[in-house]
Amino acid sequence: MRSKDRRIKDLIKAYIEERAERGGNCPSCRDTARELGISASTVCRYLSAMEADGELVLGEFGYETAAMSRTDRESVSVAILGDVPCGSLTEEYEHCEGYVRLPTSLVGRGEFFLLKAYGESMIDAGISDGDLVLVRRQSDAADGDIVVALVDGAVTLKRMYRDARRRHIVLHPENSSMSDIIAEYCEIQGVAVKVIKDLGRHGQR
Repeated sequence: MRSKDRRIKDLIKAYIEERAERGGNCPSCRDTARELGISASTVCRYLSAMEADGELVLGEFGYETAAMSRTDRESVSVAILGDVPCGSLTEEYEHCEGYVRLPTSLVGRGEFFLLKAYGESMIDAGISDGDLVLVRRQSDAADGDIVVALVDGAVTLKRMYRDARRRHIVLHPENSSMSDIIAEYCEIQGVAVKVIKDLGRHGQR
């Protein structure tokens, strides 16, 4: 392409990187065209030419810039599985809503997924309705861990303790107005390691 088209190339690369930083996948030709105010066919021609020139690579989630490709080596792809209750038990489901990339410096090593919390039972642990909870997938947990637990076919997010004397599992809500859930057995599906908050939403009155 002609050198005078450099500005459009840079705008396309900047938009792809911006979308990735917001946790989204590569924008479509139509999305990019709408953002830049040019035709979708023009965007598609640019993407093909930029890939041929080595300015873009076609990765797992679409086109990526060189900077993104370097970052991807130090990041993990995390599935967003849906909602998890922080109140009463509800039916469990795992409906994958998409993927985000998170740096390994933030999450560490392992297999992770994101669940959206709802309800108020974990507010004293800093987990509010609508927060995204990063969970490390594992089948065991230590006393005091906040776990995603499956009990009688329903899932909940609670702090777990073992009552060895009565051979019970205690799933403790971090809300003084709510009672513990006592179970003879529960299946640990993962341990919560971080909470991702929308500060704008939590700051609303």
